[in-house]
Amino acid sequence: MIGQQTTIARACSFEGVGLHTGAKTWMRFLPAPENSGVVFRRVDVDPPVDIPARVEFTPEISDVPRNTTLEKEGVRIHTVEHVLAAVAGLGIDNLVIEIDKDEPGEPSDGSCVPFVEVLRDAGVVRQHAPRAVFEVRDPVTLRDGPVELTAVPYDGFRISFTIHYDNRVIATQYASLDIDSETFVREIAPARTFALKSDVVELRERGFIRGGTLDNAVVVDEEHIMNDVPLRFPDEFVRHKILDLVGDLSLLGRPVRGHIIAVRSGHQTNAQFVRRLLASFNARPRPSVERKGVFEIQDILDIMPHRYPILLVDRILELEDRKRVVGIKNVSFNEPFFQGHFPGHPVMPAVLIIEAMAQCGGVLLLNSVDDPEHKLMYFSAIDKARFRKPVRPGDQLRLELQLLRFGGSFCKMEGRALVDGEVVAEAILLSSLVERS
Repeated sequence: MIGQQTTIARACSFEGVGLHTGAKTWMRFLPAPENSGVVFRRVDVDPPVDIPARVEFTPEISDVPRNTTLEKEGVRIHTVEHVLAAVAGLGIDNLVIEIDKDEPGEPSDGSCVPFVEVLRDAGVVRQHAPRAVFEVRDPVTLRDGPVELTAVPYDGFRISFTIHYDNRVIATQYASLDIDSETFVREIAPARTFALKSDVVELRERGFIRGGTLDNAVVVDEEHIMNDVPLRFPDEFVRHKILDLVGDLSLLGRPVRGHIIAVRSGHQTNAQFVRRLLASFNARPRPSVERKGVFEIQDILDIMPHRYPILLVDRILELEDRKRVVGIKNVSFNEPFFQGHFPGHPVMPAVLIIEAMAQCGGVLLLNSVDDPEHKLMYFSAIDKARFRKPVRPGDQLRLELQLLRFGGSFCKMEGRALVDGEVVAEAILLSSLVERS
């Protein structure tokens, strides 16, 4: 999850039949620029309408049951969860999905593997901007009758899911998986959508699932699986619920770092939970000089998007809003760059000393703007860089930066790095603030 944002290398397309409408639908996946997120574009309306795949665009009530719906300016797209799961499961951050109907066409086998294959064939490529991650810092819980969803801190992305049906075939199933792109493709993407026969009858009487067949869904009666093909996993039902949850969690607009524990949840409660996660994130107190003079590492993580191995500020000692900042970086022999710079003579790369100064300045800058979680600071130039002494394991870098100019999105800072009171590096840093998804 940590690293650079991604998109696809080239455009690709997919055709399928809508699960509820039964209509043939065409979709085209297009590369998208950094910080744009995943956006659906309804090209069958004039003018076309772009609908971001974010929970802010999910209506509280959908006309279509058991699905995830997006809506903007009265234009809707429903049943987007499977294509979103494929996009999120592959770690794609920025994508435009053109669509000529109000419902994506479903893969013919009821899984999201065909979506995955189309996108992988197009190629997933890295972009320059760093990826923003939704990091769970404190437990967040949603309870709604028998449904319960909880997020807890975790170094990675894990989903644990329990389902229970009053049906002898499905009964109770539980699965818990650490999810990355490889795990998703192998363990989650093949799990097919499923339904009880009684629910199929009811939904068809109401005019839904016109495109549903035994080829694109697993249907279960009271005693048997009605499909001629066997299950792909003994616990395929709960794995598909994990697939749905991966798609719904992508409505956060960024990948999750945390452990999500779900019991008997569906699309509606998934969306409610995403809203609660965002509310908890927005309610976090933002560190400021008025609250305390020292920023500990958790405070820095609240402001800065950087993570291991490129986070190079351990603590902020002093901060004067829009004026100056002082921070430290403890240089340990365990730093990964010492493996190659240089074997037998470890020296901190000069460019990383500059990066540490810039990150310290980034805390100053981002702490002074509204909604810092939606901003990034990009280098635009480095002037008058000088390196006076080598920095070695065991040194503590003191990073001092003075804000010289800050207007609009542009800033200029004068920085220097010291070890034991002696200047080891100095530079003028120019950067700009940009929006991130």
